[in-house]
Amino acid sequence: MASEEELFASVDALLNEEPHLPPPAERARLREAAGITQARLATALKTTTQSVKNWENGRSEPKSPRLDAYQRLLNGWAAKYPAHGAASAVAPAPAASSEPAASEVTTDAPGTPTVPAAGPARLTTRPPAASHRPAAKNTAQPTADLRFPHGPLAVLDANGSAYGIDGIVLDCPATTVVELVEWTLRESGLGAAKLNRYGKDSDPLIVLTAAAAVKLGLPERLEGHEQRRSLRLPEDHPVIKQVAKAKWQLTQRGFGPWARIYRKAQGRERQCVQLAILSWDALDERSWPGVTDMEAADIARVLGVYATRVITPRGSTAVSGLELMTALRPPTKAVQDPATGNWVSGYNAGSLGTEPMDPAPPEATPEHPVVVHSGWSGGFLNEEAYQWVRPVDLLTDEECTLPYAVGLDLNTAFLAAAARLVVGLSAPDHFHAPKFNPKIPGSWLVDLSHVELDLRLPSPFTPTDERPTGPAWYQTHTVAYAQELGYNVAPIEAYLRRETGAYLDPWHDRLKNAYVDTLADLGVSKDLDDRAFLEAMERHKDIDPALAAVLAAIKATVKGGIGKLRERPQGKKYKDGDRWPALERPTWRPDIRAAVISKARVNMHRKLNNMAKMTGLYPLAVLSDCVVYPSPGPSPLDFLPYAASGKPQPGGFRLGPTPGLAKLEGVQELLWAVDLMEKGYNPARHIKGGDAVLDEGE
Repeated sequence: MASEEELFASVDALLNEEPHLPPPAERARLREAAGITQARLATALKTTTQSVKNWENGRSEPKSPRLDAYQRLLNGWAAKYPAHGAASAVAPAPAASSEPAASEVTTDAPGTPTVPAAGPARLTTRPPAASHRPAAKNTAQPTADLRFPHGPLAVLDANGSAYGIDGIVLDCPATTVVELVEWTLRESGLGAAKLNRYGKDSDPLIVLTAAAAVKLGLPERLEGHEQRRSLRLPEDHPVIKQVAKAKWQLTQRGFGPWARIYRKAQGRERQCVQLAILSWDALDERSWPGVTDMEAADIARVLGVYATRVITPRGSTAVSGLELMTALRPPTKAVQDPATGNWVSGYNAGSLGTEPMDPAPPEATPEHPVVVHSGWSGGFLNEEAYQWVRPVDLLTDEECTLPYAVGLDLNTAFLAAAARLVVGLSAPDHFHAPKFNPKIPGSWLVDLSHVELDLRLPSPFTPTDERPTGPAWYQTHTVAYAQELGYNVAPIEAYLRRETGAYLDPWHDRLKNAYVDTLADLGVSKDLDDRAFLEAMERHKDIDPALAAVLAAIKATVKGGIGKLRERPQGKKYKDGDRWPALERPTWRPDIRAAVISKARVNMHRKLNNMAKMTGLYPLAVLSDCVVYPSPGPSPLDFLPYAASGKPQPGGFRLGPTPGLAKLEGVQELLWAVDLMEKGYNPARHIKGGDAVLDEGE
């Protein structure tokens, strides 16, 4: 008979075995049931499509840590999509009086609220609003996580109905803000898993309709402030007093359109709830078109898809864009202290760290302390997006006979520029007369006034039509492009960073997938030819207004996130030389913003230059990522270069739904465009028929 020691040794051996995956065929079935392609799964697991194919046909097996992540995903799918005839791990939708098995689950996992078995949130299923449409087939679904059975967020109405993702409706009995916070953490089952193994889970978000806000004792609207960001409840408001009396805290932003209510973490367990008040303009109409006026269920759907594909909203889309960078590249991770053997917080390689970093003087803004206190007068980087109009006297007679002005817009140009972009991770070092190296990110003082430019094209070195007149500061990509054009560059000075990395890569990849997947849900997929693509783009916003709003929010997240890297001071009381709150975060990095915009502008100029060489066509105007060309017809197909095979010529503008490719922005008569140019206006701003806004989130 086996001894106790032998039995325990056998059990320990089982515990130490590698995670057990289902058979290869079952892996493929689960993935297909979830509507996920092999390529998309490969992207999520940071591997190749071929590796996924090998796992699903039994030719190879993943290794840790990818093995653990793959097993977790398959377990989640198995709970949602059991094999035919097998008992489901998740109970079917109950009647109004029932409670779901999923909401009865309690978890002791660190860092997450526990859902008590004795008092779970009541879940009901109700018919969606008339305007509610089911998600498209390939709408991203969150990986099943029993800690957060009801998804990342809910929209609360005055009747106590909290609308979540996938059509669920929770019964919320709260009548005060304090009760709402405690219900959310203890009973709702809301939240979202961290996006990086070293990161933190997303706090649950409760969105309040106007009527729900009033029911909880909040004013329907906040008035009396010129700036939306200044809106907040006064300190003596009864709700603020209730929150403080219950030992909850508010962040320094106070109780505004986006309020965070928290208690200090107990060990690794976070206690924090995010509130968004719709009637206080929490959702900016420019970033979330039409969402505030939707029914609660539709608002939950819009925000839920965004939360699943991007991040649970934390404020404006600009704030969410910045938060996404940190969520995907957490500043710290657990490391073992070799002296004590204890696990402590250490730097996570590739991140921006935890401490704010002052920029080099030419990278800063004129009001920045490093500029004001040092008396810096050596000039600044001027890496901005294009705002250029061709001089009217440079239009040819042949161009003036063309009937149309056609605007092309590059899809998320800043996002395309962020791909594989190497940026500085350490503080800048000052160099005199360095040899130019296009692989080192930084700021270079270079004289590019000798470069001969075609005045029918914008300058590649400045955002307007101004030609450099002497030495000026440029980001690495701008100087490298001058070298690419065949000109000698001899830097006078430079501020360079020794530690570098592709910090924005995971941010780019997640937002690119979100953008492409959402466009595909709206009928604009990558397999369409150019003519079908243009037709699909004409009607995509009408197919599903909810997903169209998600698409707009994704685009705003890109521009706003990049803009937040150089957030300027706000408020009439600010004095030059004072530090402002944004400077206290590691993500205040104007040099990274300059790198993105420099690369985007260089990419645009390269296409403009190639178009001139291939077709002899020159633009009328450029505004950020929109360019207007004279055209013999009302379609981009009438002037874009194609090979005899019908394929687009490489190097110029190409139509398509992915970042960096182009779509039709608008069409007007050429005489209309020329008239605007003569009056000093930019046709690219108005080609769509309204006013385009150059908004970089600052």
